[in-house]
Amino acid sequence: MSALNWKKDFKALYFPPAKPVMVDVPAMRYLMIDGHGNPNNNPAYQAVVEALFSLSFTLKFAIKKAEGIDYAVFPLEGLWWVPDMADFSIEHKEDWDWTMMIVQPEPVSPAWVERAASRGAKEERPRAGEGGIERALWRPTMKGCARR
Repeated sequence: MSALNWKKDFKALYFPPAKPVMVDVPAMRYLMIDGHGNPNNNPAYQAVVEALFSLSFTLKFAIKKAEGIDYAVFPLEGLWWVPDMADFSIEHKEDWDWTMMIVQPEPVSPAWVERAASRGAKEERPRAGEGGIERALWRPTMKGCARR
C-alpha cells in the first residue's frame, strides 16, 4: 500500500522554522466553502467545517479502498477578510467573510469528489445560499490566494 505524508512532503509549509524563510508554494487543490459571519456563534460555520472534514475523510477511505493509496487528511485552513481591510477587526467578527478549505492530495480528482459527494459524506451538507454560505466548490488554487 502506498502512503502520502503531507507532514513530510510539505514540512516547509506547515511546520515553518522560528525564523522567517522564503518558501516556494506549489499549486494545490482544495475543497473550499465560502461564508460570512462570526465563526464563534454561527451554526453555518460549524456545518462548513464538519462538511469539509466529512468529505475529506470520505475521499481518503474511498481512495484507500479503490487504489491502495493512504494519506493523512490535511489540516483545516482559512482565509478571513472584510470588503475594506482597513475595517478588519477581531472585535467585529460578524462582519467577516471567510473561506474554509482543506488541501486534497494528488489522487483526489474532481471525479472522486463528485462520487464522494453524491454518496453523501453527510446527509445535511451546507449549501450555497443557506445560513451565510456563499459557495461550496472544488477549486485548484495557490495556497493563500483563494480570495475572489
